[in-house]
Amino acid sequence: SYTNPYYTDEGISRGFDVYQRDVDSTRTTISQYQSSTLGGGVRFGVPITDDETIHYGLAAEQTKLTLTSTSSQSFVDYVNIFGVSTTNLMGTIGWTHDSRDSVIYTTAGMMQHAFVEIGLPASDLRYYKLNYQQQWFHPLSKDLTLMLNGEGGAGKGYSGKPLPFFKNYYAGGPGSVRGFAPGSIGPRDSYNNALGGQKRVVGNAELLFPFPGMAKEKSVRMSAFMDAGAIRGEGDMAGTTGLRYSAGLAFTWV
Repeated sequence: SYTNPYYTDEGISRGFDVYQRDVDSTRTTISQYQSSTLGGGVRFGVPITDDETIHYGLAAEQTKLTLTSTSSQSFVDYVNIFGVSTTNLMGTIGWTHDSRDSVIYTTAGMMQHAFVEIGLPASDLRYYKLNYQQQWFHPLSKDLTLMLNGEGGAGKGYSGKPLPFFKNYYAGGPGSVRGFAPGSIGPRDSYNNALGGQKRVVGNAELLFPFPGMAKEKSVRMSAFMDAGAIRGEGDMAGTTGLRYSAGLAFTWV
């Protein structure tokens, strides 16, 4: 990836990405498959105000899938219909509002991010994903900060095509609901592996405070947290799509 943050004098940024992404879910608790994606794209960031930016981009990618004997039947059905190799012309557009006083050691402010990803009609994949996140930081005292975070996402296919299973949402693990294996929340297949889903919701409440004895050190921090999250989708087993919760202590080192 390459980004020029001042592509124009007005502060418009331009970036390029070239990537190969290999996924092997057979080493995880996610329903079993392998994929190899080769792609590239261009993206721009246009500042509206000091705190707001519009992002948009265009990328092309090709994905090759490999299933195993323990792959979900829904994955097998998808490959039987659409094949093991697909191309995607992907458009993205997003909006960010960021008024946090610090990205690394935040004590006050808000961050909002809305993002849309679309598989354009010229490609094999035709889908859209809508995502929104909001974080709010409020200082309770000199050393205590309350952080509330909420995230939601929904995806669906169009023109008679489904949301590709390798574009599903997942939750669980660091960054969503701590205390659970990565991607393990939500519907499961007949082998008890997580399928992901078309809808995702995550909420976090966190009380942030300095590491004991290191109040002036801004690269380390502790917190007490409560997390919750859910994934909705079509699974082979019932009773696995409710909210999951966790609570605990966290240590962050930047």
